[in-house]
Amino acid sequence: MPVNASVEGRVYPPTDPYLVGREKVREFARAVFAGHPTHSDPVAARAAGYPDVVAPPTFPIVITAATLQQLLDDPDAGVDFTRVVHGDQRFSFSRPIVAGDELTATMTITSVKSIGGHSMVTAESAIADATGAHVVTATSTLVVRGDD
Repeated sequence: MPVNASVEGRVYPPTDPYLVGREKVREFARAVFAGHPTHSDPVAARAAGYPDVVAPPTFPIVITAATLQQLLDDPDAGVDFTRVVHGDQRFSFSRPIVAGDELTATMTITSVKSIGGHSMVTAESAIADATGAHVVTATSTLVVRGDD
């Protein structure tokens, strides 16, 4: 069953605020083999001009997981998670994420396409800090496989 195309344009409610912790940044950096000292050492990060350790560029996926869950939980969307393959991921930054940031994400479904019996859903999660300033937009494309 294809994804319901009427969810294109749908804007989901903002996520609960996510407080970026220093240890979470360090753990993520280790997991993705991001060895630059600014990801783990606050002194190195401050010397580079940041207020605390800097998250690796793919860290926003931690925050966007909550927005994508909104889509998966939406009965109107008709997304069967057992048939989902992550097709593409992109990030567009206004500034880096640093420990101490309190971030909120708001997701918009920008595209729903049917291709060869499969559905492709593109979602943009705009992530803002506690002042409301844009930090990064994460664009995710999910492929929902059609019937076998």
